[in-house]
Amino acid sequence: MKKTLTYILLTLSTAFWGISFIMTKELFNTEADMTVTILITFRLAIATLVFIPTLAMMGKLQRVRREDIKWFLLLALAEPFIYNLCETSGVQLVSGSLASVVIATIPLFVPFGMAIAYKERLNTVLLVGVALSLAGIGVMLIGGEELAGSWQGLLFLAGAVVIAVVYTLILVKIVDHYHPMTITAYQNFIGLVYYLPLMLATDGSHLPLLSYSPKMLLLLLLLGVCCSTLAYVFYNYGVRQLGASAACIFNNAIPVFSLIAAIAIGQEHFMIWKVVGAAIVISGVLIAQRGVPSRKPDSNGR
Repeated sequence: MKKTLTYILLTLSTAFWGISFIMTKELFNTEADMTVTILITFRLAIATLVFIPTLAMMGKLQRVRREDIKWFLLLALAEPFIYNLCETSGVQLVSGSLASVVIATIPLFVPFGMAIAYKERLNTVLLVGVALSLAGIGVMLIGGEELAGSWQGLLFLAGAVVIAVVYTLILVKIVDHYHPMTITAYQNFIGLVYYLPLMLATDGSHLPLLSYSPKMLLLLLLLGVCCSTLAYVFYNYGVRQLGASAACIFNNAIPVFSLIAAIAIGQEHFMIWKVVGAAIVISGVLIAQRGVPSRKPDSNGR
């Protein structure tokens, strides 16, 4: 039952992150004065204002040990600070579905990062699953119309992929000592502290020009609560239960949810090869999961 719950939560985190690309693109399309730093700062502010008081009232907010402060500062520097800056800048310049395809390559690199940093053994079945999922992503790109997007945007997204691997390697250092909700709450708060002065210094003049329409506020609320909070809680829980390489495989399905959301709101049109590619991606995720054993709980039952 715990393994089934873990799979469900990781699927939800993937869905939230997949849809986030489409919501972010929609904000840029409808708000001419929306900037990267404003969007991220609002997203983190909402996540922090909702989540930290809730955890505090529930008595679930753990204190950080002094020796772990550096890991939390580095974790938040990786994500959300540098990662969100790269990812959101990339989404601003290319289509939401193309951005999700690039981000979905993260699982290809995490096992290699784990092998280099922590001597984790590479599993052949896992690599086959990753390769199959990447092939499915390639099928989704047949036609090439999306590849006309900005190369600068693609470089930003490639940077986000590298930072996501770094984030996972840092997360492994603390994930067994803190509840996933605590990790998410602190990384969002620290990320907000990083972003607020940067946003005010570079884009503060844009704040009065935004519409603050119900649509804008709803999209920011969904990004803050679902994508910056719940998705990270679910992902961190998955890393805790399955290990980094296994949990990260679920990110290969991000383009599937992005495509569904983009078609649903009219950002993109239905194309058969994209559906076929989505099916291949899901098959690769399922195969990869069969090749990765679950982590054993530590002495504290985690």
